[in-house]
Amino acid sequence: MGHPRPADRVTPVEVFFDVVFVLTITQLTHVLETHLTWAGLGHTVLIFGLLWYLYTGYAWLTNHVPPHTATAKALLFAGMAGFLLTAVALPDALADTGLLFALGYLIVVVVHLIMFVRSDARAGVHRLAPYNVAAALLVLAAAAFTGPAVFVLWTAAVLTQAVLPYLLPRHSWIGVAAAFHLGPDHFVERHGLLVIVALGESVVAIGIGVPTDQLTAGTAATVVLALALPAALWWTYFADSRPATAALTDTEPAERTRMAARTYVLPHFLLLLGVIPTAAGLHAAVAHPDEPASPGAALALSGGVALYLAGVSAARRALHVPIAPSRPVAALLVLATVAIGVTLPGAVQIVTITAVLVLMLLAGDRSPRRHRTRPATG
Repeated sequence: MGHPRPADRVTPVEVFFDVVFVLTITQLTHVLETHLTWAGLGHTVLIFGLLWYLYTGYAWLTNHVPPHTATAKALLFAGMAGFLLTAVALPDALADTGLLFALGYLIVVVVHLIMFVRSDARAGVHRLAPYNVAAALLVLAAAAFTGPAVFVLWTAAVLTQAVLPYLLPRHSWIGVAAAFHLGPDHFVERHGLLVIVALGESVVAIGIGVPTDQLTAGTAATVVLALALPAALWWTYFADSRPATAALTDTEPAERTRMAARTYVLPHFLLLLGVIPTAAGLHAAVAHPDEPASPGAALALSGGVALYLAGVSAARRALHVPIAPSRPVAALLVLATVAIGVTLPGAVQIVTITAVLVLMLLAGDRSPRRHRTRPATG
């Protein structure tokens, strides 16, 4: 009996799912903006790391088992409800609302396993389940504590899901990667749509940050300029869509699963994590366009964009797509704009970063040729 055909296009219910998930990015942006410190950044990394791993699980799920039936759609809505609870609880998830976050997270884990175990990838799911359930129970246990114990348990949960399977490949899904059948077109499109929705969060930050009681020509100009930065980030990401699809399509099925994991787990975690401080920095700059940014806000804006570029480059590396020298140079130049942000009006830093990105794209992204993966022999 042949394997069922993986999804080839993203369905509307998956787009709806992504919109709900991106609420967690919105919440994290507000939390980071309120606490623009290294501790605030650490909390952001920890929380988003826990949530991102499960989002990737749902991307694999709907790629493997397209949600065409009413039952599948209803279960996906249940998963959305779990993510919504985590988003609502997120601002104080490491303290007062830890139990609500943990219950939402447990729902997300259970629904994912219920849907996936009904597929023909049971060998992989059975090896995946202990790690995901253990992580959910660690987060639930953390709700009973306060102080350092919470961070220890949350960190243990992240490591259990994202690191331990790679350390124990014979006892995790890594050892049976061939059990998962990946449809490249759907997988690339699904992550691309998520990036669009996440970048939309930075546009929302622009709108929320505008001081409507003091609208001036300078403020309006800053808003327009601020929109150019997410547009440049969009351009940067989608320059790689066709090479990504081609690289995955030309790869032998078992290796395709591993390549997709190397491309869409950690690299996309980095680039989406970068959107969070970028949005916080944009919000601060638009709110005070004629004033220099605080050191934290200036670093959030430049550091977030640099992290985004690092994630895109890491994805290219995993796909064996050449990385133009303009990419790392641009990341360094973007980081250097912190000095501009703290001495000149915030709008100047936005313009400078956007100019660097546009020059990077014009200089180095003229349809790069990728290294073709050798076909499997048998």
